[in-house]
Amino acid sequence: MSSDVTESPTAVRAERADRSQTTVVIADDHTVVRQGLRLLIENEDGLQVVAEAGTVPDAERLARAHRPSVLVLDLNMPGGSSLEAIPRLREDAPDTAIVILTMQDDPAFARKALQTGARGFVLKEAADEELLEAIRLAAAGDTYLNPRLGARMAATPETPTGPPDDLSARELEVLRLIALGHTNSEIAEHLFLSTRTVETHRAHIQQKLRRTSRAELVRYALEHGLVDID
Repeated sequence: MSSDVTESPTAVRAERADRSQTTVVIADDHTVVRQGLRLLIENEDGLQVVAEAGTVPDAERLARAHRPSVLVLDLNMPGGSSLEAIPRLREDAPDTAIVILTMQDDPAFARKALQTGARGFVLKEAADEELLEAIRLAAAGDTYLNPRLGARMAATPETPTGPPDDLSARELEVLRLIALGHTNSEIAEHLFLSTRTVETHRAHIQQKLRRTSRAELVRYALEHGLVDID
């Protein structure tokens, strides 16, 4: 049965929740992934998918509207940073447990997600049984972490050392916004700069840190405490 909640084009197949079951909202920007997750989850007794979202804003809105037992949240989606959204989700829907489902196997992402309120961190490469276990544990108030990733986290404890002196204040601002998932054009708008200027700052950051990929820049920002999500 359809709900009365008005959905955007990326938030689809909303259903009225059966509160006798563990209700789930799926947030992933790939339709085929959402379809597969829905089949996986609804094949389990006691689990019901009540809505799907394809962007971070839709995930936040549907969590507020449906108050599911669990939100399965992809780490990289359009519309902002999923990491940045976790504290807002915890405030707006405090009874909803968040399980991150991602391809990012960097311990820094898992550490930050758990620190900011997520109840589970599952890698897409090992999704099936692990995700179902994570959903059930999160709904019960427990925490699930992919075992291989947990071992890597234990082997690489958090030791922030601060940024190097040769990063300027503006470069630190740009780096922080990159880590929060913003595009060059979004950063330009936020800092009242041209996109070309942001691209120049980004190139300087990559040269100074000797890190070229976005994932490497995000990891650096997390490790050095530049992303103050709280």
